[in-house]
Amino acid sequence: MSEQTMADFENELNASFKKFQEGDIVTGTVIGVSDTQITVDLKSYAEGIIAVSDYSADPDFSINDIEIGEEISATVISEDDGNGNIVLSKKEANNVVAWDKLEQLKNDETVLTVKIGGIVNGGVIAYVEGIRGFIPASKLALTYVEDLNEWLNKEVKVQIITADKKENRLVLSAKELLQKEAAEKQSHMISNIEVGLVTEGVVESLQPYGAFVQLSNGLTGLVHISQICNKRIKHPSVVLKEGQHVTVKVIAIKDGKLSLSMKALEEVAAEEIHEEEIELPESEEIATNLGSLLKGIKL
Repeated sequence: MSEQTMADFENELNASFKKFQEGDIVTGTVIGVSDTQITVDLKSYAEGIIAVSDYSADPDFSINDIEIGEEISATVISEDDGNGNIVLSKKEANNVVAWDKLEQLKNDETVLTVKIGGIVNGGVIAYVEGIRGFIPASKLALTYVEDLNEWLNKEVKVQIITADKKENRLVLSAKELLQKEAAEKQSHMISNIEVGLVTEGVVESLQPYGAFVQLSNGLTGLVHISQICNKRIKHPSVVLKEGQHVTVKVIAIKDGKLSLSMKALEEVAAEEIHEEEIELPESEEIATNLGSLLKGIKL
């Protein structure tokens, strides 16, 4: 035990005399935080000093975000600040270390929560690992984003789709996650629907090939033009209009899509009417009626 302790002590002693050179990336522990600088224990002959302005490029960065005991990496800017301290920059280290991490986050398809800190032409800005990232407006939501200002300071879940250190280009996207969530939600709702279900809906849109109807549970299905009514029509608008409330029957579920029919309900109604028209009386009633008829006849 004593030999191991002595060996550890010797290693620490040797490390404390290690000389740092400008450009070296070093790792240390935060031991002090003030309004102007962060002090880092490098387990060396001198402590590291990082000016607040050299800590992060994120405009939302706050000195309150730094915790004592936190381990950080920084780049050596100067071996001596005149007071025996080593001058460091975490901002510069981010440009080396952060890009490697961003590439790993991209490959792992890691879900990140970021805060939108700026609006630019065609999208918004958010920072990841101190690096400025761009979220195109087309990748911010499932639908068209009309006013980007409404997204300022909002937190969104994103994934990295481009991490190009050479071009200093970081692109983020929320759309793929939203699409996955929507697909999972739709799959769950569809699993609770059975063929033959009759339900209410609202005509969402009309296409030459049919009408899309949104059901009460939020799912949308297609009523093919051949399933709208018993008559042949050239376009769904002959019978339907957008916003119209209709009753439909689920006739098929395939690949997560619903096929609906209005014609099937017409056929059921017509069949019921037909059965009612030809309904015959019971055999006993026929005999009774026949007896009454013959009763008044004299032979």
